[in-house]
Amino acid sequence: MGTVSEYRTLAAPSEAVFREKMSKFIAFASPVQSADEAKAFVSRIANEYHDARHVCWAYQLGADGKEYQSNDNGEPSGTAGKPILGQIRSAEITNTVIAVVRYFGGIKLGTSGLIAAYREAARLAIEAGEIITMYEQRQIEITFAYQAMNDVMRIVKASEAKVLSQEFDNTCCMLFSIRTDHADTLSARLTAIDSVSLHSHG
Repeated sequence: MGTVSEYRTLAAPSEAVFREKMSKFIAFASPVQSADEAKAFVSRIANEYHDARHVCWAYQLGADGKEYQSNDNGEPSGTAGKPILGQIRSAEITNTVIAVVRYFGGIKLGTSGLIAAYREAARLAIEAGEIITMYEQRQIEITFAYQAMNDVMRIVKASEAKVLSQEFDNTCCMLFSIRTDHADTLSARLTAIDSVSLHSHG
């Protein structure tokens, strides 16, 4: 997997449908950056499919995958959220949420049947998407004297930092994001310039 700041995630939202014994499972997968974003995604799906019997979900965040949550939403414990989370892990992706909407068709699937169905629906949604490699980003804000602008711009352009905002006045201000594993090098180069002061955001 290379450095810890590298991770795989979905390029864009994807979805898939899986049918099992009259039950219909619609799986929605999406890249997300935070738990709030993941929960908002689940709420949106739940509102849209408010007539469904269950909307079960799981998400995992961070390059190390340490932050995660899953929810069975009324299905027997461990039959829905965990198998969905398991698929996120076996695809080796993170910063991903998957919500699976279930319409009950009148035939009970039993515990093992449910696990298999939620697992398969989640797998199909991931398969329908495109997996890309991303890098964790760190935001850095700098302030500097107008005279230093050329030096600053040269260093920023030579790096792969992405400028998020800039303000040029007597005192200039710039905010950019850069790969976490490149941030220290860039910070050191910038602070070597007179008048540059640095403010790092996680």
